[in-house]
Amino acid sequence: MRTNAEGEGEEDLASDVQFLGRLWAQIQERYDQAPAPSVIHEEMDLTFRVVRDLFSPDVEEFVVDTRDAYAKCVEYATSLVPALAGRVKLYEGKAPIFEAMGIEKEIEKALRRRVWLRSGGYIVIDHTEALVSIDVNTGKYVGKRDFEQTVLNINMEAVGEIVRQIRLRDLGGIIILDFIDMEREEHRQQVYKALRRALAEDKARTNVLEISELGLVEMTRKRVRQDLRSLFATQCPTCKGSGTVKSDAALAAEIARKVHGVAAEGGGRDLLVRAHADLVRYFEAEGREGLEQLQSLVGRKVLIQVGGPGQSREEYDVVAR
Repeated sequence: MRTNAEGEGEEDLASDVQFLGRLWAQIQERYDQAPAPSVIHEEMDLTFRVVRDLFSPDVEEFVVDTRDAYAKCVEYATSLVPALAGRVKLYEGKAPIFEAMGIEKEIEKALRRRVWLRSGGYIVIDHTEALVSIDVNTGKYVGKRDFEQTVLNINMEAVGEIVRQIRLRDLGGIIILDFIDMEREEHRQQVYKALRRALAEDKARTNVLEISELGLVEMTRKRVRQDLRSLFATQCPTCKGSGTVKSDAALAAEIARKVHGVAAEGGGRDLLVRAHADLVRYFEAEGREGLEQLQSLVGRKVLIQVGGPGQSREEYDVVAR
């Protein structure tokens, strides 16, 4: 048994055994029929892994924006989790799916150092070589009662957002949470229990120590893959690492989604993208295949040219002409 099976229920394990049994039968069937040399099994694509690893009963809806990917998702879901296959939906809106579902804003938010809370408080997330620190601040929040109640309210609200950001950014290793100091022991316990409850839904293995008198919580979270910042950002060539900007691939994907949106609005025959010279070079080299696929999807020619001299790396324009 893999260590990943720890804590899983009997139903989940039985389902996995059944799936592996069906997969092995398919491999044997291919082996009997395929001429040599032939590939009879290989790791499945990203779509399959998403359905296998993330599509669980707590997912209310699985929205896909292309017919090919939708057909794959339905096929995989029918094989892996047949009871959930009906939750796979095809998105047919005109606006790009990331924009329509608010994902674009969430990605932007997940790359920021400061995350605001609804009450006016905020958390600050900093990465160091050894650990990740998350600091809670009252910000604009003053509360309506005594100061201790204000501190408790902001810490309790911060718990949910901290756990959400840890999962969203896929933070791992040692994580230090710096809550606002609480004098009352019952308040510290209240915040600690809320943190444990919120982390119980996280699939990654976590270990959390008791909250200290200073409001500090030491925890570890099993690192499974690169965190979100590593995937979406690269070192800034100007500041030499003191800050980050979006990577070429992330910006190219963002531009592609914008192109989809402009194309859906109609007007003009060609689409013109004015971007930073770095992005133009990216589309001419690594991103050439992606650009060709984009043109095929929107049914128009997409032209890429260098923008004005004052245009920053993350600024771009997409126009129909």
